[in-house]
This record gives sequence, structure tokens and C-alpha cells, in this order.
Amino acid sequence: MDALKANKVPAVTLAFWVAKIAATTLGETGGDAVSMTLNYGYLVGIGIFTVVFFVALALQVGAKRYHPFFYWFVIVATTTVGTEISDYLDRTAELGYPLASLILFGCVLASLGLWRLSTGSVSVANISDRKTEIFYWTTILISNTLGTALGDYTSDSLDAGFVGGAAIFGAAIALIAALYLFTKLSRTLLFWAAFVLTRPLGATLGDILTKPHAQGGLHLDRIESSATLAVFMVLCITLTGLRKPAAPGQMAH
Repeated sequence: MDALKANKVPAVTLAFWVAKIAATTLGETGGDAVSMTLNYGYLVGIGIFTVVFFVALALQVGAKRYHPFFYWFVIVATTTVGTEISDYLDRTAELGYPLASLILFGCVLASLGLWRLSTGSVSVANISDRKTEIFYWTTILISNTLGTALGDYTSDSLDAGFVGGAAIFGAAIALIAALYLFTKLSRTLLFWAAFVLTRPLGATLGDILTKPHAQGGLHLDRIESSATLAVFMVLCITLTGLRKPAAPGQMAH
């Protein structure tokens, strides 16, 4: 019972993945709102959202138990700062989508490797001690940054477009769901695969909402879209099982 009370992550259910996709979509529209609509640029956007991220992380890590709004505040913060970092690497630093994606993928593997060496596991079943929680959020931040680069790479470099990119990543997530339901593959491996892929799905969905019609988007206002997504997330947290921590042993295999 003490371990359950100390657990600081929600149950990984369908509601979790719906909220995660909404959070990643919000990260795309919110990041673009600051860097493009408000015209602050990527570097200033990184600075703003890095501060937001550390505030959110301090609230989450400092809490003694699971707080749904603290948890999802950090998730959204990682997607917004990840959007700005990815766009800066791809465009301002001119690394390009393929190279940036490869570097970030290597960073995700390195974070998971260090986590495994340090704690003996990368399971997300019970995130309760400070070391594990820091590894957890570091990996999430990098994975959400990687997801932005992958979404842009698929939409732009592969010429799949935003709708095509969303279809590709949606199909990949559906495949992971099928593997979860019908195979005995590691639940931890499947979790991280799905977690990475929901970010480019959200990125392409965000672009569908806000990019100009000429680029295949709906040309909705970025700030209004971000506010709507934020309200949707609050409703998800308030009305679903996202208010409950994960049960011991969940996704542990």
C-alpha cells in the first residue's frame, strides 16, 4: 500500500493515450504560437518553455504523491519545449530533419541505457523515488523532442504531408496496440515505442489544425487552438481515470 501511495504516475489506459496525444498536439500549437504567431523565434521560445518546464518539474518532483494536474503539466511542458528545441535544431542550426532525428533517437537510447544501468529497469510501473523520476522525465523530454523531428521529417522530407504523416503514425500506434493485445512482447518496450510515436502524431495533428490551407492545414488560430486543447485536457483529467495512479506491476514486463 505504501508503494501504491508513493507512485506518481497515472494508470496507462486508453484515457492516458488520448490525453497524451492531446498534450502533444497542444505542444505543437503552443510552441508554434510563441515562436511564430508571437514571433519570438525558436531560441526565445526555448528559454520561455524551459522555465515553464522546470517550474512544472519542481511541482511534480516535490510532490509526495501523484497529482494529475502536476503530472500533465510536466507532460505538456516537455512537448512545448521539445517543439522549440527540435525546430531550432532542424531549422536555425540547419541540422535538417534526418540528422536531428538520428541524434535525438540516440539520446533517447542513451537515456534509457543509463536509466537501466542505474536502477536495473526502465519500467514505468512505479515511479516513486527521486532518481527514477528524474530518469523518467529526462527520457520523456528527449522522446517528445524526437517526436517533433520525426513528424516534420515525415511530413516535409518524405512529402507525406500532414494528413499522410498523421495516418502513418496512427497506423504505427495501432500496430503497437495490436502487439500489446495479441503478443507477449515486453510491455515496457511497447510503452516507450507508443510514447515516442504519439508525439509525431500530435505534431502532425497540430499542423493540420494551424497550417495554411495551401500547406494542407485548416489555418485555425494557434492560440485559440492551444486554449481549446488545454480545456480538453482538463476535462480528460477531471472526468476519467487519469486521476488514479498506476497499479503496482502495471506495464512492468
